[in-house]
Amino acid sequence: MKIVFNCSPLIFLARLDFLENFINDAHQFYIPLGVQLEINAKPDSASKYVNRLILNQQLLVQELKLLSLANRLNDRLGRGESEAISLAIELQADYIILDDFAARKDAKRLGLNVKGTLAVVRKLHLEGQINISDFDVLYQKITEINFRVKREIFDEIFDN
Repeated sequence: MKIVFNCSPLIFLARLDFLENFINDAHQFYIPLGVQLEINAKPDSASKYVNRLILNQQLLVQELKLLSLANRLNDRLGRGESEAISLAIELQADYIILDDFAARKDAKRLGLNVKGTLAVVRKLHLEGQINISDFDVLYQKITEINFRVKREIFDEIFDN
């Protein structure tokens, strides 16, 4: 299975210390060069974490061939989102991991299967790869790392 990431899900999953649980799965994980550049623009623990996964070839950086699509999408979306969507189409990815509403809408319109950060967290929890004993604590933690989601949506995702 091929999975393409945008920048913010990588950063949030790294800050939650859940990224490696997901990446260790038996799938291929990709990011476009633009996402790598966005991550490295702010050197912090999350960028070091992601760069370690890149160095270990658990996360593959791919250069785009569909530049015209990325450029058209870039009129409405950020560079990372545009490149991630273009790369997902190019690779015929099984999933793209995006959080931005406009990017998710465009990706779905283009026929991509879209998942977000919280869907990844839910999957890891349901499969027993992480243990979430208190969803209130998780919600507090994600708001502390500046992940913005309404509590009602959070509760809906985790069936609270």
